[in-house]
Amino acid sequence: MVPVRLCSRKAGLLALFVVIGLSTTSYSGLAQSETCSLPSEHAGMTFPIEKVDPEWACRLYEIVDHYTTVNKVGPIRIGLSASLYRQLLDRPPLTAALINRLEIGLYTSETRGPDHFWGDDGEGTKGIVQLVYQDRTSRIYYLEGSHDSRWLPNIAGKAVVFLRMDSVKDGKGIEAVDSTMASYTKLDNRILSGVAALLRPLIGAVVERKLIKGVETVNRLSLFMRQHPDRVLFEALDPPALPDDDVAFLKQALESVSHSSDPAPSGTPSP
Repeated sequence: MVPVRLCSRKAGLLALFVVIGLSTTSYSGLAQSETCSLPSEHAGMTFPIEKVDPEWACRLYEIVDHYTTVNKVGPIRIGLSASLYRQLLDRPPLTAALINRLEIGLYTSETRGPDHFWGDDGEGTKGIVQLVYQDRTSRIYYLEGSHDSRWLPNIAGKAVVFLRMDSVKDGKGIEAVDSTMASYTKLDNRILSGVAALLRPLIGAVVERKLIKGVETVNRLSLFMRQHPDRVLFEALDPPALPDDDVAFLKQALESVSHSSDPAPSGTPSP
């Protein structure tokens, strides 16, 4: 849908939202800015970096070129149409609230400005997510946050997440989305950066696990929306009710999916 300085969620979502395969990244198709060259290809996916503001391109380049971990997740199938999936990505507080109220997860999110959100996955990862670029099939996110767990000391860092959304149809002919993410994370902690070679496998595993869980959580929400629309609307209206514009959007969204058949199994990687 994750997502955090090391990895945060959005992301969205969920989902959002940190990734790129543990294999070598291809740096073909460099996009030039005044002071840096940000690659346009990530995990085999090409993004229109030339459309990214040059100032942002340089900020992202510092992370991509000096990453601590690099991961890829997906493609993972989401049982929603591409248009509805994009709309949920645009509303992280609504998506997080529904996930929480339906007891699918512990995510919380707040709007902090245009395309600027704070998020907490309820499991030690929290931070700010900024949407840098979007079109019908691609999104680029910048994240700052932290992660704290029993296995790792408190980790602070930044991340860049590249998201690709491909419209598909499942075996029953129902609209769905294959979601693939590529992310780079860069630790802020000087001491941790000095032993990154030792920590990288563990940190990378944490990032990958959280990204997969974020996408699978959004897919579970999509199943609820298809199979139990009345309960989803009840939770949205249960005091304190969600904002009126979110409720209006949700009613329309539930109407568009409630007459469809069940989507593909939750969290199942697409063929």
